[in-house]
Amino acid sequence: METFYSNGKLLLTGEYVVLDGALSLAIPTKYGQSLTIESIDGPKIIWKSFDYQNTIWFESSFFIKNSIIEASQSNEFTQRLLQILNAVKQLNPQFLKSNRGFKITSKLDFPNNWGLGTSSTLINNIANWAKIDAYQLLEVTFGGSGYDIACAQNNFPITYQICNEKPVVNAIDFNPSFKKNLYFIHLNKKQNSRDGIKHYHENKGKYKSAILEIDKITTKMIGCDALKSFEELIIKHENMISKITNQTPVKQALFDDFDGAIKSLGAWGGDFILATSQNNPSNYFKLKGFKTIISYEDMIL
Repeated sequence: METFYSNGKLLLTGEYVVLDGALSLAIPTKYGQSLTIESIDGPKIIWKSFDYQNTIWFESSFFIKNSIIEASQSNEFTQRLLQILNAVKQLNPQFLKSNRGFKITSKLDFPNNWGLGTSSTLINNIANWAKIDAYQLLEVTFGGSGYDIACAQNNFPITYQICNEKPVVNAIDFNPSFKKNLYFIHLNKKQNSRDGIKHYHENKGKYKSAILEIDKITTKMIGCDALKSFEELIIKHENMISKITNQTPVKQALFDDFDGAIKSLGAWGGDFILATSQNNPSNYFKLKGFKTIISYEDMIL
């Protein structure tokens, strides 16, 4: 039996523009996903996925015939998983070539709709199992910048940047003295990152100078030692991404009376936001209908 584990992710700076080489600040979360592999007799795969409440939310089986993988069902997730397994075989032709089969169990630490990396943690776990490059597997399946794979593989804050079409990952010392004033709030819906990326490509204009500014904001944010300065950087970042993508900042759209700064994380319009507050803002957000409020220390690895 083998077990693999990958961390979830949050992108604090550089959403969208990370695709075009912006220096971005990313942090792995305490929440992630595990993958357990057990050998069984016969050329087949029996797959079960459990949610954070230990309830099966997906199960399917696959048959391996002459190194060809066939699915027993035609639902969307089965077909997506089949695509991933076939992509793995392209990257590693020896994968699933023996007569053995496998019982595979995946287990999430967080609700499926949180947007912390349901797909990226799965991709990284499967890549580790198959001994292939997770970034390559991501590229031929879901696509994206790859920062989520970097978070899956690291247990500390990182900067992430695409240089010459290759990921550059560096460990950083990001442990803000004001972290007790930072909170993550879930917006009650999952934003499809592929849709967000499409929207970005359709709306981005002259963004090269903006990327240089985002680089500076990321660098300043990493070394920031005062909450007020951190909030100013958040506001500047939100305004820049708003202009690039022609989208309304989340504070203006939903929380214009909030006493603090608010920043979207990842694709705008769903998943988590980051809020700064001198006092615990839970009552404010709960009255607005947003009941998932997690402190920085409870979220970040």
